[in-house]
Order: sequence, then structure tokens, then C-alpha cells
Amino acid sequence: MLDFNLKGKVFVTCKDRSVSYLEKEVRELGFVPETVSRTGIELRATMEECMDLNLHLRTASHVLYEIKSFYLRNADDIYRRFKAIPWEDYLDVDGYFSVNSVAENESITTPLIVNVKVKDAIVDRFRELKGRRPDSGSDFNGLVFQVYWKETQCIVYINTSGDTLAKHGYRKIPGKAPMMEALAATTIYATEWNTRVPFINPMCGSGTLAIEAALMATKRYPGLYRDHYSFQHILGYDEQAFLAKKLKLESKIMELPDLKIVASDISLQAISFAQENAITAGVDHMIEFQVCDFAETEIPEKPRGVIMFNPEYGERLGENDELEITYKRMGDFLKQKCAGYRGYIFTGNLELAKKIGLKATRRMEFWNGTIDCRLLKYDLYEGKKEE
Repeated sequence: MLDFNLKGKVFVTCKDRSVSYLEKEVRELGFVPETVSRTGIELRATMEECMDLNLHLRTASHVLYEIKSFYLRNADDIYRRFKAIPWEDYLDVDGYFSVNSVAENESITTPLIVNVKVKDAIVDRFRELKGRRPDSGSDFNGLVFQVYWKETQCIVYINTSGDTLAKHGYRKIPGKAPMMEALAATTIYATEWNTRVPFINPMCGSGTLAIEAALMATKRYPGLYRDHYSFQHILGYDEQAFLAKKLKLESKIMELPDLKIVASDISLQAISFAQENAITAGVDHMIEFQVCDFAETEIPEKPRGVIMFNPEYGERLGENDELEITYKRMGDFLKQKCAGYRGYIFTGNLELAKKIGLKATRRMEFWNGTIDCRLLKYDLYEGKKEE
């Protein structure tokens, strides 16, 4: 049985180009990173603290708790080395588990080979010790083991999250080409928006950016909307401790009566989807939804805040001609109607971005899936900019 109060090595993963925002979150929770890489942060934490990380982090993908690190030469050694690990300390014989792996070794042509050999080692050890074996499969409905193997160094983790933390649990209707919740939160962090000024989101689609802004402003954490994690299947897990943490999340919520968030879209269906998602998240009363062309979005004059677009990128043939006009109109709208605001446009098409017609004061790099994207910042000065 795992001691949930035993400190161990923990690796919190995130998308490439997002780690600085994850580091900020981790530090705000009281953890001190030992190593920061492009796709994650290594720190020391107990399994109890891993529960907190899973419940709070907005920009993370997974929280991995290390259980073993060893030399592994090639595929022929996998079964023997993994069968020696005391899996019965972590997994109930009547439980369910899955294995996921990332392998960079010349003896491996596909990670599936690693998954199969590790699963065989686990179930054979249980058969020998208990006379029966736990169930296993490819989904993340039970305890998840993660294997990282590079050259001859192999690390075995418990993936305490299970399914990715990038999905925050409230978005029941994703809409067209949605932005993942973790990416939405990351880009909002990048705007340095604070809750004392408006957050305006034209072309809101299914509402992810506006909803994430409301969640961040009122300290509603992702754990409020999710009830299943891999750590719940570890031997030693205390359900009452988990429920107490969920209650503590609820106590952190701060209502902000002066919060101003506006989300608009020309599609009535998109606004309906966004409203349904906001209701699920419990923030529908904080967002002013408008059905209109983006150029007709009502912009509060004071105080001036942040206006953020996430337009289409034009991935299909023939779309760019129409989108060139849209991108130019966005630039005109920012210049003519949003003076004093900080404007942001998130796009995966840098050729279309040239049509905006404004000079970006900053260009921040992100990945949206496999699409190379930029968050472009525009300082929209009132009158003539002073030199």
C-alpha cells in the first residue's frame, strides 16, 4: 500500500511553449520546481499533494508520480525488469489498470510493444502472488502507469491524473474547432488580464475563452467539474480526504459583482452552445452574451481592458480569400473601436495575420494541437502614441 504522505519525485507535464505559465501556477500553490523543461516541471510532492495539483492546475496535462527508475538496455529485458516491481503495493488484484509508454530505444519499433510486455509482466506477477489478475485495457478508467524510456534510462510513473487535465470538465458542447481549455487558460494568463477591467471575446464560438476568464477571476478550479482521477484507484487512497479537498475548492470561490466579461458571435447556435457550457460551469450569470457580427460587439468605454479573438485559421482550400477580409476587418475594428484596450489575436495562420494591418507589439508562440500558433498583442493607444 502506498503511503500518501511519502514525498517522491513528481513530473507535471504540459504542452510545449506553456511551461512558464504552469510554473507560475505551481509556485502559487506553494511548490518549488526542481527542474523546468520545455514540456513540464519536476518537483517533490506526496501523493496527497498530487491530488491538490490535479484539482487546481489549469495549464497542465498530467501529474506523474515516480515509482521506479532503472537501467533498461533493450526490449528483451522489459518483461524481467518490470515483473520485479511490486505492483501489488499500488494496485488491487480486483482493480483495473492501463499502461501508456513513450519509448526511444533502437530495439523498439512501436510503443505498443512496451505496453504489451509491461502488462504481461504485471498480470503474471499477480497470478503468481495472488492466484488471479487485475483487469486491464487501453482506456484510463482505472489506475494508469506511465513508462518513459529513452536510450537505456527507464522511468516508471503512476499517472495520477488519468485522462488529460487539459479538459476542464464543463464543456459538454465543444462547437466548431474548439480551443482546448488548458490552452485557453494559458493564453489568458499570457494577456496578463486582471479582473478589475473588462474581458471582451468576439467570435466566442463555444465560449471557452470567456468561461475560462470567469473561472480564473472567481477562483473556480478545474477540480470542481471532475470526479474521476487515476489516483482514486491506488491502494491507500482515502475517499473522505478527496471529498474534503473538493469542499475546500468550493470554499475558495469568490463572487465578483463588478466583473465584466462579454462574449459575442454571429451564430445563434454558437451562443446557445456557449451559454450551455457556461451554465455547466456555473458562470453564465457573469458573462454577457451577444448575438452579432464581431464588429457590432458592445465595448465598454471604461475601464478599458482586454479584447481577445480566436478566429479561424483557414485550413481548408478556398477559405483564405474570405478570411483575409475577416482578418482585415478585425484590425479595423481594433483600431477604430477599441482605443485604450489591449488587443490579442490568437491564430495559426501567419499569412492571414499580415492582413490585420496593425503592428504587433509582442508575438507569443503556442501550439494548438500540431498547429504552430501565435498570440499577437496590439497596444491600442488612444490618440497618437507618444514617442
